Amino acid sequence: MSLTDPFTLCIAAIVTLSLLGLPIGHAMIAASILYLYAAGLDMGTAAEQLLNGMYTSYILLAVPLFILAAELMNSGSMTQRLLTFCNAIVGRFRGGLAQVNVVQSIIFAGMSGSAIADAAGTGKMMQTMMTSGNKYPASFAGALTAATAVIGPIIPPSIPMVLYALVSDASIGYLFLAGMVPGLIMGLAQMSIVAWMARRQNFPVEKPVPLREIPRITWNAFPALMLPVVLLGGIYSGVMTPTEAAAVAAAYAFIISAIVYRSISWADTYSSLLRSARTTASIGMLIAGALVFNYVVTVENIPRALAAFLQGYELTPLMFLIIVNLILLVLGCLLEGTTILLIVIPVLIPTAQALGIDMVHFGIVVVVNIMIGLITPPYGLLLFIMTNIAQVSMRALVRDVMPFLIAMLAALALFTFVPDVVLFLPRMFGYQG
Repeated sequence: MSLTDPFTLCIAAIVTLSLLGLPIGHAMIAASILYLYAAGLDMGTAAEQLLNGMYTSYILLAVPLFILAAELMNSGSMTQRLLTFCNAIVGRFRGGLAQVNVVQSIIFAGMSGSAIADAAGTGKMMQTMMTSGNKYPASFAGALTAATAVIGPIIPPSIPMVLYALVSDASIGYLFLAGMVPGLIMGLAQMSIVAWMARRQNFPVEKPVPLREIPRITWNAFPALMLPVVLLGGIYSGVMTPTEAAAVAAAYAFIISAIVYRSISWADTYSSLLRSARTTASIGMLIAGALVFNYVVTVENIPRALAAFLQGYELTPLMFLIIVNLILLVLGCLLEGTTILLIVIPVLIPTAQALGIDMVHFGIVVVVNIMIGLITPPYGLLLFIMTNIAQVSMRALVRDVMPFLIAMLAALALFTFVPDVVLFLPRMFGYQG
């Protein structure tokens, strides 16, 4: 492959433009147009692929709607009421506020579908609660918030699962079901780490909430707690598709915040819409760039060539999954998760299918890998977010996140080697995989 080869020029252009500071989505579009020009193909194909992918995919509508639902919950008092409820349940134990951090992420995971939304939505509140009065070190509080936010896109709904369904044609409904048990396992693993560290470092015990107050606190949080029930109940009862459920989630969050809690103004609503639009636009450009670049990859016949290359080594499905885990864990240290999902995974899917690997199981392994990448140095997007929120050094944050990272890697190994952990729940609902 020479330096003047069209595909080599395309890759070099993506790397160069990205290093110069151009967003990766824009870089992929520009480099793909350069490829089409160098290969003597119609450069208008780039626009055709972009438009066909963005405007004919009903599934992509779920992304901005889940983002909007999370923004509306943060603007209103839903998040605060959920934190109060979690504190009433687990705050009374040693390291109780740290346990609250994990439990609220498990509950919040059923609402937003985004790890970034979970960290940004409750991260500041949990950081303030945990560090006030020097109860917990700021670096530990920030590391815990980053680690618990990873649970968000594993327990449904999940924006990464929506994007995986886009590139793999796997069922979103079954992917959502498959994520529930792994997400809860990861939550329990993190709670176990917190309990161990609480005893070891003598973390404080919060003042117990009187038992007579718990019914009132539960009642105040009940409308917010019902959102995952409405969302998932609607999907699995067949009343609505996952995309329609995303619209219901946004509408429900607005109605509860504006009418039931009366905690959101028109100005807050406008701000939520504006923030959602900005986030959606950034994700949308990345998806657009990936769609155009994936056309280039398809023209170059790379997925089929890779599948033939790997099959030449007579890999077993388990060996292939181990290799995929290693590749994704390394890439997760360097690349943003959505980029991996939209660019790397489509290349690996044909080989996975040829080896008979279940696409739902493969999807959960992929999503867990990508979520672990969010807290893996040196890139770890959640690490950067929490160093800013917690006002601590990256070194201190990485040190405190390591026990949680090790626990999540152990959970990933379980999901990889024991597919029944992932597929148990989908099969109960009729999945034949």
